[in-house]
Amino acid sequence: MLISTFLFCTALSILLCLATTDGIGHQLILVNNCKESIWPGILGSSGQQTPKDGGFLLSSGQELVMDVPEKWSGRIWGRQGCSFDATGKGSCSTGDCSGQLNCRGFGGTPPATVVEMTLGSSASPLHFYDVSLVDGFNLPVSMKPIGGGIGCGVASCEADLNMCCPSALEVRVNGRVVGCKSACLAMQSAKYCCTGEYANPKTCKPTIFANLFKAICPKAYSYAFDDSSSLNKCRASRYLITFCPPK
Repeated sequence: MLISTFLFCTALSILLCLATTDGIGHQLILVNNCKESIWPGILGSSGQQTPKDGGFLLSSGQELVMDVPEKWSGRIWGRQGCSFDATGKGSCSTGDCSGQLNCRGFGGTPPATVVEMTLGSSASPLHFYDVSLVDGFNLPVSMKPIGGGIGCGVASCEADLNMCCPSALEVRVNGRVVGCKSACLAMQSAKYCCTGEYANPKTCKPTIFANLFKAICPKAYSYAFDDSSSLNKCRASRYLITFCPPK
């Protein structure tokens, strides 16, 4: 009798746990496979919450599981070379968000490799995600579903673009190339930024720099009007975001 009661209570607890976690939405698992610490930055889209106060430390080899609600959309990027005081104020070599550990609504200063996503819901379970080099590059990163899924792909820029960054786009800190600017950031012109009269895919064509990015990282967006094949669609509920993914 006691065993039956125990089993019943255990089963009930599991059911209650599943019921309460069912509305959480989706899980993002962030892994730092780099040889050094990074500080992921997170920015929710307009009207969306920003998990983990928008930023935190992720040491080499460490992972963090982050729950996000249904229909969440936003961007995640890695910051490197950061130093913060006890109040969370400081700076990063790349991807800095207004000198704060917790970005809290601030985006990352380019150049930064950005993971973008718009997640669905139980009623509309299709999720969209990509890796973008539109803001330039600082760290290799990938996003893929866990457990597979129908039509799911891998969004990634697995190569270290800093190793072959054209000198006109380099960002150096203490003599080391830590980032590769986008052509827009480097040239500051409508032609390279796809603005003004170039704000459409007919007039804004990929530059030699965008073509270089695309050749090295074909699974990432290289400029504003890149091929839509870089956008991934999936129905999985858990995703793995890896900084410095294994090749």
